[in-house]
Amino acid sequence: MTDFTSAWNSDSFLTYPMGPLGLIAMPGTEEMGNKVNAWLKKWRDHTEESMPGDMRTTPGFEREDFLVNVACPRFSNGEAKGMIRESIRGYDMYILCDPGAYNVTYELYGQSVPMTPDEHFANLKRIIAAMGGKAKRVTVIMPMLYEARQHRRSSRESLDCAMALQELESMGVSNIITFDAHDPRVQNAIPTTGFESVMPSYQIFKALLKRDKTLRIDRQHMMIVSPDEGAIDRNIFYASVLGLDMGLFYKRRDYTRIINGRNPIVAHEYLGDSVEGKDVFVADDMISSGDSMIDLARELKMRKANRIFAGCTFALFTNGLEAFHQAYREGIIDRVISTNLTYRNPELAQAEWFVEADMSKYISYIIATLNHDRSLSKLLNPYDRIHGLLKRYNAEQTEAGIRLA
Repeated sequence: MTDFTSAWNSDSFLTYPMGPLGLIAMPGTEEMGNKVNAWLKKWRDHTEESMPGDMRTTPGFEREDFLVNVACPRFSNGEAKGMIRESIRGYDMYILCDPGAYNVTYELYGQSVPMTPDEHFANLKRIIAAMGGKAKRVTVIMPMLYEARQHRRSSRESLDCAMALQELESMGVSNIITFDAHDPRVQNAIPTTGFESVMPSYQIFKALLKRDKTLRIDRQHMMIVSPDEGAIDRNIFYASVLGLDMGLFYKRRDYTRIINGRNPIVAHEYLGDSVEGKDVFVADDMISSGDSMIDLARELKMRKANRIFAGCTFALFTNGLEAFHQAYREGIIDRVISTNLTYRNPELAQAEWFVEADMSKYISYIIATLNHDRSLSKLLNPYDRIHGLLKRYNAEQTEAGIRLA
């Protein structure tokens, strides 16, 4: 028997799950779903010493895996339905959904058509509807938040992200977990529903340090630069936790024109200390076409910066990879570090300049923590973990004979 009296004041006391854990991987998230499922299976015989909660206390833990079999078949005219092929009554359900998985296709009037974010979101609603209210709790894990770039209204515009969140709330979703939301204030649309915008700062920087052992992380050799005013918060975090100086680029735009849905950038204006001779780390939420990041890197090189490392949560590369291949060959960009939270072009994994941060273990920690109804605070704050990572990295540098200033 567990001594609950002595354990009450301890962070490691055993907690009981909300219900049997069920995981649904929507089309396009099968790879991530399998990885998360593998971590949960690995932990189910372990105690809280290795993961948050004791998986042995979970009813139904003896199942072969936690994945639930679902499908969204379509008719030839494009209409579809959601199907759940096993009982989920009383389950604590977690649904993985990637609106950016354009690799998923379906047949429409005899033509193969890629799925858009709208169709992925519609499929998510179909699966929630198919549950029929039988699940004990439903949590949606949508790493790249649907319509997140349309987070505020300018003149007569729709507020798609806010409406989507309200739809999920009205369907009974209890928690929405996303990563690096374009503007986390969009959660104001659903003030009584759980919403977490998780930052993958630790995993991205860990992937960089694992790949490159020559970095000198101090004020004399490295700087953090924000690509624009919208990315200031994430770059201030890196600068603060690493003890580095930070600069800022301001994008001057032509507001008289709209190209590809955006006002084109006229010039990048820099504010901050000199980057001459220093390695520069630039963090942003996503690389879409990548033109802006390459322009920024060229500006930094003109200011005699050393190596340029670009970190982003979502690597979309909507215009292909050739521009980045060329920038790498010219020595403009040294590394791009991103996560596997959304679909990536298979060619990207083969690029010499690309570093991937695997987020599956982190997502499984979040799921196991929520399943046991425990606080996410420690998981969401990577400050101590980055400090520990930096300490280990510096120790390895010293052992390798690299003297830090």
